Amino acid sequence: MTLKQAFLDQAGHCVALDSPFMGQLMTVLARDWPQDSALDRKFAAFEGDIGPMGASLPLRIAGGLHALVLKRKSPQLVAVYPPHKASDAELSAAVLGAFQDHEAFLLDWTDSAPQTNEVRRSAALIAGARVAVQHFNMPIHLSELGASGGLNLMWDHFALEIDGHRFGPNMSTILLSPDWTGALPPLVQPRIEKRRGVDLNPLDPTRPDHLMRLMAFIWADQPHRLNLTRSAASVMDAKVQQDDAIDWLAKHLPESPQGCLHLVQNTVAWQYFPKTAQARGKALIEAAGKHATANRPLAWLSMENDGNDKKGAALTLRLWPGDITLNLGRADFHGRWIDWQYKG
Repeated sequence: MTLKQAFLDQAGHCVALDSPFMGQLMTVLARDWPQDSALDRKFAAFEGDIGPMGASLPLRIAGGLHALVLKRKSPQLVAVYPPHKASDAELSAAVLGAFQDHEAFLLDWTDSAPQTNEVRRSAALIAGARVAVQHFNMPIHLSELGASGGLNLMWDHFALEIDGHRFGPNMSTILLSPDWTGALPPLVQPRIEKRRGVDLNPLDPTRPDHLMRLMAFIWADQPHRLNLTRSAASVMDAKVQQDDAIDWLAKHLPESPQGCLHLVQNTVAWQYFPKTAQARGKALIEAAGKHATANRPLAWLSMENDGNDKKGAALTLRLWPGDITLNLGRADFHGRWIDWQYKG
């Protein structure tokens, strides 16, 4: 895939996810990308899939540009970013100016994969965890792979509302209300006894500079997502460790305690792991599953792109003992809708 095609593909995804501004920005970058610049040479050195389903180079540069806006480092960009509207020519001029004025910052910023930490994905986690607890009704020992800032480790502090039915704490100020089709999730209430996550570049949302990075990867014309992230950061009390996710998993899978359900979760993170790491991670979880018992069960809940032509991400829950695979349905990558297919 060429860089131009990666920008155009990302433009289509952004428009489909209700971000016309990002669609415009990606289209402008596809047309006016500065050839033979330091950023161009850096991006040309990337191998493998550089598009939306891989290294996401378009979203890396978009996050850097938004960071400059949030930091108020580029008055030119601020003037053309939402809530302002700008022509393609005005947007292009501001972006190209930012490339020149803030080249070192953008080169450093784009070293890391996007860290969106989309809080609305927790709607799928709330529902999926209820299915897991329906099978193994015991406290949860929660682990998250590719946790970024760890906001989705806090899903038990959020409330899910479906057609007037509320799942989760009644007093929560963080309300998730996706467009929901299908049956309601189980009524059983999960209880998290311990939570922890891992990320190559973990962020601490209680730190203003780290919260800013999370906010930068949220699209500038979607202020409701920015507000939800701020609210979720206010209840954050989990720690995300810095490590390779699969190395970390290898250390902690054997630590699953008796009397707890060890629930491993990941949302739109698996695609960023190298293929070899994906294979090793899957093998590690399956091997641990073979040693799971009724008093020490294991669950793997994932919301990930499965590479087929269907919309959104696949929601999958695997349970051990028994090696049960449940296809729970599909979810919008930003959690706007959930097509729930579980009927148990």
